Amino acid sequence: MIKVAKFGGSSVADASQFQKVRSIVKADEDRRFVVVSAAGKRHGGDNKITDLLLLVNAHVQYGVDCTSLLATIEERYVEIAAELGLSFPVSEEFAKIVEKIETATPEYVVSRGEWLTGQLMAEYLGMPFVDAADVIVFHHDGNVDMERTQTRLREAVLYNGGTFLLPGFYGATVDGQIKLFKRGGGDITGAILARCIDAGLYENWTDVSGFLAADPRIVDNPRGIHRITFEEMRELSYMGASVLQEEAIFPVREVNIPIQIKNTNAPDDFGTIIRETANKHTREHLITGIAGKKDFVGIYVQRAHMSNEVGCVRRALSILENYNVSVEHIPTGVDSFAIVVNGDDVKDTIYAIVSDIQRELKPDSINVLPGLSLISVVGRNMSRRVGTSGQIFGALGQAGINIRMITQSSQEISIIMGVQNEDFEHAIRVIYERFGDAVVVSD
Repeated sequence: MIKVAKFGGSSVADASQFQKVRSIVKADEDRRFVVVSAAGKRHGGDNKITDLLLLVNAHVQYGVDCTSLLATIEERYVEIAAELGLSFPVSEEFAKIVEKIETATPEYVVSRGEWLTGQLMAEYLGMPFVDAADVIVFHHDGNVDMERTQTRLREAVLYNGGTFLLPGFYGATVDGQIKLFKRGGGDITGAILARCIDAGLYENWTDVSGFLAADPRIVDNPRGIHRITFEEMRELSYMGASVLQEEAIFPVREVNIPIQIKNTNAPDDFGTIIRETANKHTREHLITGIAGKKDFVGIYVQRAHMSNEVGCVRRALSILENYNVSVEHIPTGVDSFAIVVNGDDVKDTIYAIVSDIQRELKPDSINVLPGLSLISVVGRNMSRRVGTSGQIFGALGQAGINIRMITQSSQEISIIMGVQNEDFEHAIRVIYERFGDAVVVSD
């Protein structure tokens, strides 16, 4: 089975991390393709190379001297090469980059962190280096040209004898202009590579052992999630439980390639595998995970006989659109509905929005509830056990927690509840303590 192993910034932060990566790659001959990010933080007070390069670019744009910044970046790579005894001419190549900085695009400047990390790691692993600019092809609108990219990647596989290292985060347009993915785009690069070469598994190596069933800052020692589906991961990631760049799932999901989240610092930990199906009669947890966010605002609108009038909700949503406000959830009743939005999105416009809704809909009442937290309880198995929702609500009620809003996903894999900010942590602990270890057996 071919494996693509992507290593994030924390996994390549210094020479000792490079050594861990080599041990991991050499431990499994199926790991024939490696993707790396730019060197990340070595410790809490350190800087990611990508952040330093973004700062360099800002200095250049505003005509500020960036000599010391460039020296800091160069020193990081010189140090790694020296400690590992690598022959790659860091200072010479870095000097060439510096010569181009004044006239280069910001994308070129920022991408050099991945390029330099990739060059050093390729030599250290004894793998051919393939420049992402030569194989990851972007349309000018910023989308990846998957057809051209697949052709070039497969050619690179043949040319390099079925193995190579690829820097993540960037590619190039057909005319050779460097183009970046969003931050965290190295995850996307790895997923695209796995898809294009028909890999059997995409490993994403980071500094945590996969997803946890709850935030460890709220719940003491939450269990790890061994298997999660793509839909469940999306639900939890949207609520802040982020380990993997969300867009990285789409290239591999479409062709049914599983993703495994692994910990570079604890390679023997199983981590989390993102896969749709389980073996029959496998014991799985009723609730896959719990995640949430604070500081939402609910706008509650009520009017008699609203259900008989066409377009009320649409008109209210149009008002939010006029203010460029994204809507999180829309719980509805017979003659009422609520619109839940991020508090930061409306902090300067909430009164104007309420005034416009009042004028447009002429409701009997309109109320604003600030300080709302959303908690998402996610589990593909919840729909198989009758009464799960009621038990969750009952447990919160017994704990004295008032639920202000309830909504459920159409796939029935998540229940989203709104509680006051002050009840947020308590509610998560109550749900986890009551349901976190409950199990079911797959059919």
